[in-house]
Amino acid sequence: MAIVVRLDVMLALRKIRSRDLAQFVGITESNLSLLKSGHVRGVRFETLGKICEFLQCQPGDLLVWVPDDETEKSGN
Repeated sequence: MAIVVRLDVMLALRKIRSRDLAQFVGITESNLSLLKSGHVRGVRFETLGKICEFLQCQPGDLLVWVPDDETEKSGN
């Protein structure tokens, strides 16, 4: 996978618990965990917008593109 989700990094930087973010966005902690791990096929722009609103960040802070060869080397 070439897109890496950095939601866990942003949560740590903002010192915010997953539970608080999930509650604000209106999704379950389980679904947020799946999103954090990159095990989702897609995310709605509305959901992404609410995450960015709560974390005061840009979508690019949460999602980064990594060339496939670098992804394989890092084990992601």
